[in-house]
Amino acid sequence: MFESTDFESLFKKFRNQKVLIIGDVMIDTYLWGSVGRVSPEAPVPIVSGVIEENRLGGAANVALNVKAMGAVPILCSVIGDDDRGKLFLELMGEQFLSDIGLVVDNHRVTTQKTRIISGNQHLLRVDEEMDLFLNKRVQDHFLELISSLLESGGIDAIIMQDYDKGVLTPRVISEVISASERVAVPVLVDPKFRSFELYRKVQLFKPNFKELAKGLDLDIKNHEIDRLAEAVKAFQEKQGIDTFLVTLSEQGVMASRDGELVHVPAMKREITDVSGAGDTVIALAALCLVAGLPPAELAAISNLAGGQVCEKAGVIPVNAEKLKEECIRHFLNP
Repeated sequence: MFESTDFESLFKKFRNQKVLIIGDVMIDTYLWGSVGRVSPEAPVPIVSGVIEENRLGGAANVALNVKAMGAVPILCSVIGDDDRGKLFLELMGEQFLSDIGLVVDNHRVTTQKTRIISGNQHLLRVDEEMDLFLNKRVQDHFLELISSLLESGGIDAIIMQDYDKGVLTPRVISEVISASERVAVPVLVDPKFRSFELYRKVQLFKPNFKELAKGLDLDIKNHEIDRLAEAVKAFQEKQGIDTFLVTLSEQGVMASRDGELVHVPAMKREITDVSGAGDTVIALAALCLVAGLPPAELAAISNLAGGQVCEKAGVIPVNAEKLKEECIRHFLNP
């Protein structure tokens, strides 16, 4: 693996790609402060000196990771006609991301996850969201928009990033996959367990271990690779999935295609925060797939990228230059 890989050329290939990202978006809000005492009103910490920071999250973080690698992301999602929706658009503008694929629905609220953090300790998370499926009118508009973006050409891959907030309805999933077949564009999926059965004949399916265990109703541990492989192979064949990629936390990642299984162990790191790592993995998997990498190399690079972002607090995108250096050091000069 990687014996003759030219990582300089590979990372240049990434820059020529255009990726359509469809899914649930959100604002990740961080309240950074310090804890010096316990409240006299209840046995809870008092956080003081708070600094607030807002970041793009969910499928928008996938778009940031694609952009960070030099490729062109087009984000397709639905936000609310509310103050958080306006803030989301402002954050998109600050990151120079196009809003051409966004639909504003005055019957929905824009998802916001607020995390309270002291040092690197995560104290509390408050979610404000709506997880009902899009209504028919909004689905009609959303699908027309996606169809026009696909038919305009130039799209190299589609990522469906499912956070189970209602954007990826059964109809949206089905029609996007059908449209992708008409224009011969590969579909990669980061699923939630509720919709596992809906994703058929996609090029890459990337659940994390927790979602896989829920989705397939498995009583299994993430280190039981042989048992895991059996379950993955059966589901993969049933659903007509080309490549199956499972992230296994400290156990690394497993990839399966054409009956061949590859297990890539995790690299040792100082883990600070795992949030957003899945967004990074699916973004790199898409770029690697379009670049023509085999499953073992795709899995290894995606796994390395996901590990990199876990070293920092909060949801952040991958650093392309650092990732390239790590690939050369880890794979060519071990």
